[in-house]
Amino acid sequence: MEDVELKPMLRSERNHLSDVRSISVIVPVYNSEGSLEKLVERLKQVFHSHELDAEIILVDDGSRDGSWLCIQQLSDQYPFVRGIHLMRNYGQHNALLCGIRAARNGVVVTIDDDLQNPPEEIPELLKRLESGHDVVYGTPRAEQHGFWRDMASRITKIVLQSTMGAKTARNVSAFRALRTKLRDAFADYHATDPSSPLTSC
Repeated sequence: MEDVELKPMLRSERNHLSDVRSISVIVPVYNSEGSLEKLVERLKQVFHSHELDAEIILVDDGSRDGSWLCIQQLSDQYPFVRGIHLMRNYGQHNALLCGIRAARNGVVVTIDDDLQNPPEEIPELLKRLESGHDVVYGTPRAEQHGFWRDMASRITKIVLQSTMGAKTARNVSAFRALRTKLRDAFADYHATDPSSPLTSC
C-alpha cells in the first residue's frame, strides 16, 4: 500500500460478508467540474474489475462553477450515478451526511472529489470490512490540501478527540468505508440548518 494506510476503527459483532459487494460511493463536490468525469471513470473501472454492485452519489455543496451541470451529464450517461444539489454551501460534513442518508446499498464509501484518495484502494477497505469491522479509514500518508481545508480538518479532529479518543481521532480521514446500517445511529442528528433545500437527479 503506497498511497493509504488502513485503520480499522470499529468491530462488528457479526460478519455480513455479502453486504460488502454492494456499495454506495458518496462524493461531496465543491467546484470540481474538472475532476468529476475522471473520478467517475476510475470508479467505474473499480466496480467492473471487482464485480461490485455499486452506485455513486455526487453531492454538489453549492458549487460556483459548472459542477452541477457536470453531475447532471454524468447521471444521464451512467445509470449508477445519482446527483444531489444543495442550494448553497453547507460544508463538506453536511454534504457527506446528506449522501449517506440517500445511500441504497449495504456499504457506504466516502471519498473526496479531487482524486487525492485513490479509488483503486476501495477493495482494500472492503476487505477489512469482510474481516468483521464496521468502519475502516484509509489514512493518507501525506495530506495535500490547501491551508484552510487542512485547518478545518485539524479543528474537526480536535473536536473528535473528546468523543473518540486522541489516537482514534488522528486517524480520521475522508476516505472511509462503513456499513450503511450505522447511519441509524445518527438518524436524529440535525445540521446547523436542518431545513436545507436540495434537488436531485
